[in-house]
Amino acid sequence: MPVTGSRRTILGTAALTLALSALVLTESAYAAKPVGSGKGANTAQEGGGDKTGIYAAARIQYSGSVAKGGGTGNVTSTDVNWTPPPCWYAPYLGAKDFKKEMSKHIDSQLKAPGMGGTAGSAIGETQRHYEDGYGWSGSPGYKDYNVENDGKGMFWAGVENPDEPDYLKRSSCTDLPFWVENGEAPPPRYEEAISPEILAALAYQHMQLPDTKVALAPEATTKVNLPTWAWLDKAVFDEVQATAALNVPGFNIQATTTAKPVSLKLEPGTKDAVMYPASGECVINADDSIGEPYAKGKADETPPCGIRYLRSSGDGTYKLRATITWEINWTGTGGAGGDLPNGTFGNEQAVTVQEIQSVNR
Repeated sequence: MPVTGSRRTILGTAALTLALSALVLTESAYAAKPVGSGKGANTAQEGGGDKTGIYAAARIQYSGSVAKGGGTGNVTSTDVNWTPPPCWYAPYLGAKDFKKEMSKHIDSQLKAPGMGGTAGSAIGETQRHYEDGYGWSGSPGYKDYNVENDGKGMFWAGVENPDEPDYLKRSSCTDLPFWVENGEAPPPRYEEAISPEILAALAYQHMQLPDTKVALAPEATTKVNLPTWAWLDKAVFDEVQATAALNVPGFNIQATTTAKPVSLKLEPGTKDAVMYPASGECVINADDSIGEPYAKGKADETPPCGIRYLRSSGDGTYKLRATITWEINWTGTGGAGGDLPNGTFGNEQAVTVQEIQSVNR
């Protein structure tokens, strides 16, 4: 008898929680080799196979300007409501290997002391689902774990995003593992199935933007009421890319996220300052630079991007914060692409402000 939609929910939660805890792909598996570059590091969360054909959790490979060690990058989204995906579904095992793992865990749970009631029933129905073709609307069952099609596809299972702090969100991909033929897309009902768009969001999460050290004139030490010019040259201020890819037999997708600098916001570190422009936000120039380098003879001019401090920093310094806003978009397999929320990243640099000394005659 087919299982109803509500019954499927029971299977998807109770059975996975109790019987499949070791199968859901929760490991971060960031055995990465950072490779230094001018704008970050390459981090490969490499998948691979051994003679059994088990593909180590279909690990996502990150390259380009990404954080070392597989951790989160330094980009802060300007959209407070946007977050990277907390979990997704991805290729797990071929049919024979899945049978070996799944049957072992099901048997272990069925033999556990005190297993009965709803949980025991759900585990028994999970066993029938994979062994006896017991299914429901939109989710047909499998005969003998579909081993007759081994090599023609893979079972997919839930993957937790190890960088998602909310446990409930991180562990919300609880549908039972399902079969996907090589070269085919997962069924549309699995909205969280790994896709170029999800990979783009993950590349965004791991992206490492370059430090923002603004050129100043005067440099480091300035005077009260003397305009301080600030600028960023295009040569040290260019777009950044991060790529996330998933490559397993019969399923290969990737997405590249590109961040392009569009503005610089200066925060002087004190209320006793005048900003140029008044908003403190310096927009990008036509040549992709920001601000204008100081040149001899411009001492009496107002800088297009800069600061005028009104009070000495005394024996200390002011912490000038320079934050760049980056416009972010992505492209991926099959011509997919789109926009992601703008990102920001900033640094602080110390500025000493001295009183102008006068001599009385």
